[in-house]
Amino acid sequence: MQCNNTMNIRVGQGYDVHQLAEGLPFILGGITIPHSHGMVAHSDGDVLLHAICDALLGAAGMRDIGYHFPDTSQDFKNIDSRILLRKTLELITAQGWRIANIDATVCLQKPKLLPHIPQMQQTIAEDLQVTINQISIKATTTERLGFVGREEGIATHAVALLLGE
Repeated sequence: MQCNNTMNIRVGQGYDVHQLAEGLPFILGGITIPHSHGMVAHSDGDVLLHAICDALLGAAGMRDIGYHFPDTSQDFKNIDSRILLRKTLELITAQGWRIANIDATVCLQKPKLLPHIPQMQQTIAEDLQVTINQISIKATTTERLGFVGREEGIATHAVALLLGE
């Protein structure tokens, strides 16, 4: 265990953005949501899981998702981001950290996420071996401003609180 800090509490934040393109699958929070557009990416483009991975790795002081799972590697081409999330959990728990909670905000115009949030929470909670009430997911529009408002892309912010053992 490398948690030599005195408080054994760490906060990390993550952010991810992907372009949207017609005809690609829209995968968010580990589930496929019906939509005409999906994320352009090396992996499956799940911006929510990518931001959560970055928040967890950042809180543990372990750099970022690109360091551990580079988009230049064919090993991660079209990979299911749930695999990256589970591998991230393995990395942080090996260092003596456990998840207290995660709070995330997805920024996009369409599709509306409200009906899908409970399934996303359940999927993420299962992959991270926590309870569903430790995972908070919110969705917002940008009032048609910027690339998100023009429906050219999607952005996600995430914050994770880790506890040292």
